[in-house]
Amino acid sequence: MNAYRRIALILITLVACRGSSPSAQAINQKQLELLVDSLMPGVAKAAGLEFKSMPKSAVRTKDQIRTYLIAKLARELPDARLEGITATYRLLNMVSDTIDLRRLFLALYTEQIAGFYDPDSTTLFAVQGGEPGALRLVLAHELVHALQHQYVPLDSILHDVTDGDRQTAAQAVMEGQATLVSLIAMLPGMNIQTDDAFWANFRDQLSKQQFGASVFASAPMVIREGLTFPYVDGAEFLRAFDTTHPGKVPFGSALPTSTEQILHADRYANGDAPIAVRFTSDTAGVIFEDTFGEFEIDLLRAELIGATTVRTDPAIGWGGDRLRVYRSAAGPALVWVTVWDEPRWAEQFQTQVAGPLSQHPRAGYRITVEPQQLGGKAAVRIVVAPAEWQRWKSLPGAEIRP
Repeated sequence: MNAYRRIALILITLVACRGSSPSAQAINQKQLELLVDSLMPGVAKAAGLEFKSMPKSAVRTKDQIRTYLIAKLARELPDARLEGITATYRLLNMVSDTIDLRRLFLALYTEQIAGFYDPDSTTLFAVQGGEPGALRLVLAHELVHALQHQYVPLDSILHDVTDGDRQTAAQAVMEGQATLVSLIAMLPGMNIQTDDAFWANFRDQLSKQQFGASVFASAPMVIREGLTFPYVDGAEFLRAFDTTHPGKVPFGSALPTSTEQILHADRYANGDAPIAVRFTSDTAGVIFEDTFGEFEIDLLRAELIGATTVRTDPAIGWGGDRLRVYRSAAGPALVWVTVWDEPRWAEQFQTQVAGPLSQHPRAGYRITVEPQQLGGKAAVRIVVAPAEWQRWKSLPGAEIRP
């Protein structure tokens, strides 16, 4: 699915690099244009791509940015979709029943916003009140997105809501490249691309910096970890990609198609494409449908066992999955079908994820875990639904899509 990612990907691209912006000397439009112009050569060199044109830029107040984000979130995440996303995370015990995801994400992205690239208007924005020196890394990062958009359709990637896991993989490439390129551009003369110690420290420092933000620190683990994934794991994927494809970028048909490929570069190199799963029954009562993916399964496993960190290595043998949320009079109902590369991975999933989930029953709900076979592949169907749900006697079927 990536229910969480659906919100995160909309907003991460809008506010890809957040940071405090003390107003020692508020930046104006002319200063912003000069700063953008001065950063472009270093960004282009580090990316190995030339700007086809100078990106538009504009200064906006925090109130203007907030108004924009509210409108953008309303368009990209309408109430009906948000209802399904929220239900998914609540039924899987990933967030509390009282959490307001719309309010949380708006608070997260207005807490420390300094600048962002908006693919809809193809404009690079800086927040009024930002000190020019503090904006340099933020704008370098966002300039990479502006450069990317001159070669790939970022707006189309963001607006594709058919496969959240695939969308997150593409987003990780975009954010990973922006992270890698902006750091190379800002630290000339340092061979940071191949410096493993640098990236280990980067991951640690990013986590500490994020915990310095009060809204971020109080957010559920699935939100915190999911927000940093495109930057850190995306950059790691790009580093691995460069070792086998020097001087190239994984755009177009070369884009990874799953978070499994982002997390495990060997799966990408071997062409381990996700198995497409689809439901075969009608969509009556369905309010949400999407793909979950390996990274989010890792998050779920960590949440269910009370881990403080998310383990993403080794690979878990994920093949593909599909998830649906139905509306019912007694509450939302969730049906989730996963397919695995080998039976042993399906068994591990039942032990490490499905089992712990079954130990967290909800009042008035039933949880069932059923091993299945789909197209000769080992599969597992999980249902979390009200005990009186009418579809218990006719659960939706699923199949592997050719």
